[in-house]
Amino acid sequence: MTTPQERTSRRIAVLVAAEGIEQVELTDPWKALTEAGWEPVLVSPESGSVQAFNHLEAADTFPVDQTVADADVRDFAGLLLPGGVANPDALRLDAPAVALARSFVEQDRPVAAICHAIWVLVEADVLSGRRVTSFPSLQTDVRNAGGTWVDEEVVRDGRLVTSRKPDDIPAFTAAFLEVLGADDHA
Repeated sequence: MTTPQERTSRRIAVLVAAEGIEQVELTDPWKALTEAGWEPVLVSPESGSVQAFNHLEAADTFPVDQTVADADVRDFAGLLLPGGVANPDALRLDAPAVALARSFVEQDRPVAAICHAIWVLVEADVLSGRRVTSFPSLQTDVRNAGGTWVDEEVVRDGRLVTSRKPDDIPAFTAAFLEVLGADDHA
């Protein structure tokens, strides 16, 4: 468990690949975190900018704040994993990105994953015995990774928060903020 004395900041790592991020799954939680006094930090395997999408249509680009190579889990209060199909599919092939995500779970820090982002946690091998949700097409992947998949708007298993799709974002961000707030006031 992270104690307030161990927390170095109110920074939240937002881990994404170079492209394929579902824009609303990045921007809506980002806005909610910022409004609640947290500092989202866009972390990606490469520096520069990342390309978000509105489903299959290219949308906005966003500047990378920090590379995975320069990211240290101890510098963050939690981890947000936005979905999209291509984004987590690329991340799960990047060993340092997977290791970073694994470190957040292993250190019992708050982690939130929406939609296809569960793939990063499947690859990190951290779902065994966990109750989670995701986009429905990934339920077999979750079960094969030892997790229990359920079809619910938001699922909280300890400090792990998961949701299925963009429609779930309000419940998803509320649950993540609740976990972060509980840790912040511990």
